[in-house]
Amino acid sequence: MATELWVVRLGRMGYEECLELQREVARQRISGAIPEDVLLLVEHPPVVTLGRSSKQKNLVSTPAYLASRGVELFEVERGGDVTFHGIGQLVGYPIFDLKRHRQDLHWYLRSVEEALIRTLSQYGISAERSTGYTGVWTNGRKIASIGVHARDWVTWHGFALNVTTDLSYFDLIVPCGIVGVEMTSIAKETGSMPELDSVSDIVAREFAALFDLSVVDVDNVLAVRAP
Repeated sequence: MATELWVVRLGRMGYEECLELQREVARQRISGAIPEDVLLLVEHPPVVTLGRSSKQKNLVSTPAYLASRGVELFEVERGGDVTFHGIGQLVGYPIFDLKRHRQDLHWYLRSVEEALIRTLSQYGISAERSTGYTGVWTNGRKIASIGVHARDWVTWHGFALNVTTDLSYFDLIVPCGIVGVEMTSIAKETGSMPELDSVSDIVAREFAALFDLSVVDVDNVLAVRAP
């Protein structure tokens, strides 16, 4: 059974570079070269990503307009529709081998939601699920988006938690394809401006607790190999 959660704090990193990193980590997790579950934590420059369920109508802005705003655009293999990542948002990519936990993607999605709900409670935010949707809400406003992919029961892609995010960027899309959804952030809900590092610490702790793992900080996960 997995015993450790290797937490890799990447700071600010471009989406494409991080995407290739998580794909490589997932390949090595599948092969067993990386022997423990991994959580990549990162902040991306502005980017819009289109999941497998994306509908063109939910990309309100043209690619040319996005580019003029300095927003990159990527189509990726994760589930879900269109979403935005940007400065002040904590993005997490859990690369977990569910064969060592529970081979059930619905259970896994609910567990990711639960880790974020518990994290938000530390900031006095009463967060909840919304029936029929994946993600985390508070008082009807969406504060975290989730979209995952899995192969051989190893997960990648993950969640985006709005901490101090400029929410006006969400006007460029129909977030997660939910018409009329109101996006929010920890900053908007609390009036405070928490540091991403402090939120990262709580997120890592809550993920580890839910999956019965111990947090181990790792600088370069690709440099670590199974014995």
